[in-house]
Amino acid sequence: MQGEDGAPAYTPPAAPEGMQMPSGRPQYQRPLPPSRGGRKFPIGTAIIALVVIAASVGALVVFSGAKVTVTPATNESYVTGDFIATVSGGDLPFEFVTVEKTATASVTSEGSETVNQPAQGTITILNKQATPQQLIKNTRFETPDGLVFRIHESVSVPAARGDVPGELNVTAYADASGDTYNVGPTTFTLPGLSGSATFSLVTARSDSPMSGGFSGTRASVGQATRDAKMAELRAALAPQIDEAIMTAAPEGYVLIPGASSVSYVTQPDGVASGGNVELSEKAVATAIVFPKTAIAKAIALQVVGAYAGQPVTLSDASGLALTSVGDLPAPGAQEFAFSLAGNVAIEWIVEQEKIAGAVAGKTRDSAEVVLSGFPEVDSAVLVLRPFWSNTFPQDPEKITVEVKKTAP
Repeated sequence: MQGEDGAPAYTPPAAPEGMQMPSGRPQYQRPLPPSRGGRKFPIGTAIIALVVIAASVGALVVFSGAKVTVTPATNESYVTGDFIATVSGGDLPFEFVTVEKTATASVTSEGSETVNQPAQGTITILNKQATPQQLIKNTRFETPDGLVFRIHESVSVPAARGDVPGELNVTAYADASGDTYNVGPTTFTLPGLSGSATFSLVTARSDSPMSGGFSGTRASVGQATRDAKMAELRAALAPQIDEAIMTAAPEGYVLIPGASSVSYVTQPDGVASGGNVELSEKAVATAIVFPKTAIAKAIALQVVGAYAGQPVTLSDASGLALTSVGDLPAPGAQEFAFSLAGNVAIEWIVEQEKIAGAVAGKTRDSAEVVLSGFPEVDSAVLVLRPFWSNTFPQDPEKITVEVKKTAP
């Protein structure tokens, strides 16, 4: 069959048995476009944004705070003046410090000698009395085993301070030669005080062995060799003395050049390995040290016109020179008169709690005005975080105060 245009006519397929087919041509249906009204919300992007915001806020909270960095006021002046200090008290106190250093060297033997040599060593005399104890030359000190040692100079042992006995280090020498007296650390009584109340109040001890006791023939060196080697040993000891003094001094004290004296004591020869001779030289240094704050205040009262007694310290004392009025006093002295001359750097002490309390609860501008009136503050840097904060916390403990170290 043909259609009107001559093309073969459409013949619908036969329906399966029992089913009726729709009549006419099949109808083409165009696919429907996706619905625009059902677009989903981007939940993942929103979560990421919230996390970033939360992290930013958290960082601001973690790194928030208040900090004041203070540069202390300083004064550099030339001082020349007289001072009087008193032991362990008063406006300008001082303390005695005694240290010992020993250097040894092994020297090739140049011969032999027969010697009878007493042992010797340092003992510490203890005085529990409220008054100094005078001891004359050749005072005896006896060990628990009955060995007797003597001092070769008269001394004055400082008085006790409360429950702390006065102490004095001296060299004691055995009453006889021989190695019997080469004893280890021990205690001593003073036979000359026996029968008096002072006997139990004045005693002594040794913290290192007595040494050098010898009787017989041993290796020796000539005098020229001995003198040259001893000069080397003294040169080696010299730079160690000041360091040893400051190590032994109380914390916060300063040694001013000129406030110490050093004596050298040649030790008995010893026998070194290989038949050599052991030469030893001991340096004994006595120094007077001052609290940095007290000596700085005394100097400031003389050289700083606007000084009103605020807490100060010495940031540098290396340019000073101390000259004693008369001989440098020995342990047991109660006063010390001296003069100072030279360049000195004085630094005001900044009390961190005071600064924190002064700026607590104030705006940045008000805090700057307050700190400008503190004589101990040369300059201050104020930091408030986060950046929009303009007021310090009410609680001073939430304010960090840092004191900038000044270069000497």
